[in-house]
Amino acid sequence: MTAIAPKPEGSKPKKFRFDKKLWRQFIEVAQPYFYPVERYSTRRFLVLLALQLVLVMGLTFFMVVGLALLGLQVSADFFKRMIDDVNFLKFLKGFVSNPTGNDDFRLADLTDLSGQALSGEIIGGLLQSSVFYIALAAVLLGVGAFYVSRKRLRDRWIQWFLLGVLLFLAFVVSGLNVVLSYVFRFIDNSLLNFAQAGEDVAGQATATADFWQILGVYGIVLLAAIPIIIGYVYLRQKLGLFWRKWLTEKFLTQYFSDRAYYELDSNAANTSIDNPDQRITEDIKAFTVTVLDLLLDILGSVLDLIAFTGILYEISKRLTIGLVGYVSIGTLLAVFIGTRLIKINFDQLRLEADLRYGMVHVRDNAESIAFYRGEELENQQVSGRLQRAIRNFDLKIVWLAFLGVFQRAYNYFARLVPYAIVAPLFFAGEVEFGVISQGIFAFNMVLSALSLITNRIQEISAFAASIERVGNLSEHFDSHTGGARGAEQMRQKIQTHLATQFRINGLSLSTPNQEQTLFEDLSLTLESDESLLIVGPSGCGKSSFMRALAGLWKNGRGTIERPDNSEILFLPQQPYMLLGTLREQLVYPNMRTNVSDREIDEALELVNLEELPERVGGLSAEKDWTSVLSLGEQQRLAFARILLNQPKYVMLDEATSALDVPNERRLYGLLQTLEILYISVGHRPSLRDYHRTVLELGTTGAGWRSLRSEAYQFQEE
Repeated sequence: MTAIAPKPEGSKPKKFRFDKKLWRQFIEVAQPYFYPVERYSTRRFLVLLALQLVLVMGLTFFMVVGLALLGLQVSADFFKRMIDDVNFLKFLKGFVSNPTGNDDFRLADLTDLSGQALSGEIIGGLLQSSVFYIALAAVLLGVGAFYVSRKRLRDRWIQWFLLGVLLFLAFVVSGLNVVLSYVFRFIDNSLLNFAQAGEDVAGQATATADFWQILGVYGIVLLAAIPIIIGYVYLRQKLGLFWRKWLTEKFLTQYFSDRAYYELDSNAANTSIDNPDQRITEDIKAFTVTVLDLLLDILGSVLDLIAFTGILYEISKRLTIGLVGYVSIGTLLAVFIGTRLIKINFDQLRLEADLRYGMVHVRDNAESIAFYRGEELENQQVSGRLQRAIRNFDLKIVWLAFLGVFQRAYNYFARLVPYAIVAPLFFAGEVEFGVISQGIFAFNMVLSALSLITNRIQEISAFAASIERVGNLSEHFDSHTGGARGAEQMRQKIQTHLATQFRINGLSLSTPNQEQTLFEDLSLTLESDESLLIVGPSGCGKSSFMRALAGLWKNGRGTIERPDNSEILFLPQQPYMLLGTLREQLVYPNMRTNVSDREIDEALELVNLEELPERVGGLSAEKDWTSVLSLGEQQRLAFARILLNQPKYVMLDEATSALDVPNERRLYGLLQTLEILYISVGHRPSLRDYHRTVLELGTTGAGWRSLRSEAYQFQEE
């Protein structure tokens, strides 16, 4: 695990709020999974999203009509009452002949009309109505929009299909809630009718039959609702998992492209993005899961609001208006608290990552710390990071306490409102007894829909912080790739070009922070059979020159022509030991494929490590190689990589510093027998014997000189 060092403690975090920038970052991160990003693509994406919703609404219409017609076949009496009472289904009654001529005509009064006959009338009426054709047009419009966009969507059909299914299930869940509200209403009415029947046996029998019939319908609804709700929850999580995988892989590709991971390293200057590892792993996960949860919950809330506001308004207009005012005030207070929580949550994510970085740093440098006896200082530094995280979390607790008190008071007071308004209507004989329970149910559904921000402001605040962190990382990647990257390279003073050999012309190199010029106007050409030794006092820029040759450092001016990176192998003083088997260590970075075990054994013998496989348990053994192998063994293993990968060019930065002279002679002797151009950085006078040219840096100020190896004398000689 790697992490980026925290920014200076004195740097001030930006102020976070819901604004256009946050919306733009959200779109830039969320859209590519569903729609490719191009000019004006956001508008097309939002239009396509709206048309998918229209398509789902049209399909839902046909489903509701189909279920209503099916219900008339299963339980005609119950569904006659449903069509009479449910606001969304009342339009079906308009397609049935009214034999009474009265405005208060109810289907439940048509006891002699079977469910099949009633279904036929409804179907005939629908085929002649504009509602049917509007729904059909919605379906055709949605399908047509996706057909026209098929080339742009390319391999994105799965996510659109899953999103469409989720939207459809959201409509279904909302519809089930409406059905349940009427089921509760009819159950309460049947119980009241039984109590009011008194000694009337016929009345009691009718009420009892109604009760069991409605209870049976309730059981059927529950049996249908359970798999639907389970499927709804499962698909939400599945789509979130697919989205997280896709987005994480996209960010990882950008992270490892064009050495972005190197630019975001803690050693890089002016690092503007802290803890990219946390942003790619944890923040992307939070982003994808929360986006789906919030968007689908918002849609569900809108559907519940539409469905139950009609029920609530029919029961009491005053109750509906009072509820809207109550929720509006609560939402404003919740947004005020949540705005403060956005910054606190952002800071907490950063401070927790800084604390984790401190612990990883100690783990990665445990031996050095132990040699220095630096436990107390490291403890102080990690404890300091812990204290900063604790202080911010303490502030978070305070604001969460305010939010908790507000939310509890908000919900407790809201429970009194429907009782206080609906009960007097029942006492006055204006509504049925079952309307009380239905009114409370509808009130709570509307309250929940309107209180989405109030009840989930903490999650929304954390989500806004995730958008900011993931959005900033995405903007950083976008500004360092494609045209932006090319424009940046044109602004940089050191120009790098691909060539068949190394040629440096007028190179002046500065440190990344531009505080120091290491050397100026260096010009050098290396022939195909060349071997160059770079020497000079500590701090003169030897390793920095190697970084410039590799294209890692670009501060300065001049031109570097060099072969492609795929032809170059770099050996640092501390070889990189990846997490894997011994075989994977030796063939890293896999410049050749199908390296045989025989070749590996021969390479190990040439670098004087022939006993290593037997010692560690074979080529397939996995170990903590940095602790199992000494630094000298690691350096010899790195030389084996040269033999197995067979690069055309090798750069060695103090690559034999931990070896004795005989082993150093053995390894450089191997290099001289290979057709490889190699460049070395070193201090030992013995290295001169293995190189044709010596480049000495730091001779006078930012000077340099180049001469044949036999003419160069080390200062200690």
